[in-house]
Amino acid sequence: MFAPHLMPSQKQTWQLLKSGCQGPAFNMAMDEALLESISQSEGPIMRFYGWSEPAASFGYLQKYLQVEQVTLLRPLVRRPTGGGVVPHDSDWTYSAMFPANHEWYAFTAKESYRCMHQWIQAAFTKLGLDTRLADCSRRDYPGQCFKGYEQFDVLWQEQKIAGAAQRRTRSGLLIQGSIQPPLVQLSCEAWQTSMCEVLLERNIDWTKIAPSAALQERARVLASQKYSQPSYTRKR
Repeated sequence: MFAPHLMPSQKQTWQLLKSGCQGPAFNMAMDEALLESISQSEGPIMRFYGWSEPAASFGYLQKYLQVEQVTLLRPLVRRPTGGGVVPHDSDWTYSAMFPANHEWYAFTAKESYRCMHQWIQAAFTKLGLDTRLADCSRRDYPGQCFKGYEQFDVLWQEQKIAGAAQRRTRSGLLIQGSIQPPLVQLSCEAWQTSMCEVLLERNIDWTKIAPSAALQERARVLASQKYSQPSYTRKR
């Protein structure tokens, strides 16, 4: 059953941004730029994007020397959110941003995590895939996001297929998530469409947006001066 904020009593409009495939540093930079500016946004933003090359992202607080030992994927990019190592060689990625005056922002990290994955589970249900949310944590290899699972992760045949990490600032809430697609005939495009349809059925409309020139420039600066810099990647 959905939490109340996924079934609002009054119609809301959320914004949809499809960024296509970008480089690892730019992907992280765009999410930070969106989070910085979310307080001026006309509502929550859902961003779907991909990766122009295989890579792995890792949590803001993780130790680089440990990360480089647990994955062969390169380049490595430090996320603005927490969590563990995530492989980006065939996954589907998204980010969701909520301004500080939105009800998602007021929820605890556990509540927003659960509700994000309820949404994803509903999208898979529409596509005919039977999944469940984990009722407990099982950490097989600490520090690796998809080795084991956390409470409320999305499981298919008892394997984790969806995980996420979060960051809250004064401006808003950022959720970055990855879907490691199950071994069935589903496309990323079909999943994205299903995600949007789930909320359309729950009193939430979508408006498509494109990043402004100022937002693009801010993302480029963050990518070149922060996320692509070894000094930042290896800062811990």
